[in-house]
Amino acid sequence: MNKDLVAIFEYLEREKGIKRETIIDAIEESLQVAARKGLKGVGLVSVKVDPKQGTIDVTAEKEIVETIEYPEEEILLEEARELDPNCEMGDFVQVPIPPIDLGRIAAQTARQVISQKLRVAEKDVIYEEYRHRIHELVSGTVKRVVRGATLIVDLGKVEAILPERFYPKTERYHVGDRIQALLWEVRDTENGGAEVVLTRSHPEMVEQLFIQEVPELSDETVGIKKIVREAGYRTKLAVYSNDNRVDPLGACVGVRGTRVKNIIRELNNEKIDIVIYTEDTVDLLYSLLHPIEPKKLQYDEENRIVHLVVEDDDYPIVIGKRGMNARLNAALIGAELDVKKMSAYQTELSFERQQIQEEECPELDVEISTVEGINSFVIDTLKDAGFDTPRKILNLSSKELSKETGISVEMADDLMEKLRKIRT
Repeated sequence: MNKDLVAIFEYLEREKGIKRETIIDAIEESLQVAARKGLKGVGLVSVKVDPKQGTIDVTAEKEIVETIEYPEEEILLEEARELDPNCEMGDFVQVPIPPIDLGRIAAQTARQVISQKLRVAEKDVIYEEYRHRIHELVSGTVKRVVRGATLIVDLGKVEAILPERFYPKTERYHVGDRIQALLWEVRDTENGGAEVVLTRSHPEMVEQLFIQEVPELSDETVGIKKIVREAGYRTKLAVYSNDNRVDPLGACVGVRGTRVKNIIRELNNEKIDIVIYTEDTVDLLYSLLHPIEPKKLQYDEENRIVHLVVEDDDYPIVIGKRGMNARLNAALIGAELDVKKMSAYQTELSFERQQIQEEECPELDVEISTVEGINSFVIDTLKDAGFDTPRKILNLSSKELSKETGISVEMADDLMEKLRKIRT
């Protein structure tokens, strides 16, 4: 037993970081609780554990009297002098009690108290060790897989958990695999302990990988303004520079893409898009869509909706698989995206032209020169071509109006957009 106790002391100190004094205090307190429950006819009990030898001394304090009235608290002088030859009447002596006398129930109580105390001690160690490392990258080894696909990861002093929902569905792990993850939180458990929770799916995981790989991020020469992610598939981030001489995009990508390639490799080939941040929502969106050029873009700033029209061939790329690309772009610019194919947009305009032909709206038949906001040169050009009212203009497509009048398609688009507002 003594050697077993010493071995336990050493194991808990070495592997769990729990001080020997804390372990001994837990054992002594638990045995005192056990003695009160398991021993009859015993008064005040004291328990001492030798930290080096592992021996346990259990004693009960008793008063020396001539006649015993309370056996659990008193002892005769003759018996007391066998323990301490110099004791006198009225003194208190410590009477040894073999630990084995604590009995089965007392031993069970002791185990419960020890376990609870050690959980609390281990919790304190975990908090002290990891509470300042929240959102840091840590490395460990997959020790086992539980509850479906939740991973238990050995970090050295403690075992952390990586819940199934906290790593991409595209990743698979086996016992013994090395794994790098973000320390997400340290939380209390139901049994009074603490556990370290890891993640590989949150955007902060990618951010920390970039900080680890890009020195300019560490020294704040460049920074990450915003990052959005669908773990396992695609991440998009907007970066900026605090130094005009440093290109934030080039710093994050690295020479020949070496830096970003290292991160992509760690994320099991997850796609990463990097753009330079700008306060202008539309400019930021153009950067995200490059090299695709929208055929029409209108930003409703009040409702934060961007209406996009793109070529039919570009539509699948802009939307992405299951709408992922559009969702991530919308999240990064902070506005909703409404994307339409050019063919669908043209169909809508054709339907609108049919409505205009049948619609009774006096505003559509006014002299074109009375409509505010139209350049006088454009007005003269339209009138010369016979288009002297909004209705006549809106009966055509932009291309048809451009062909008939000689103005550009873009100018025709802008003009028609202004005239459509007359109807609303």
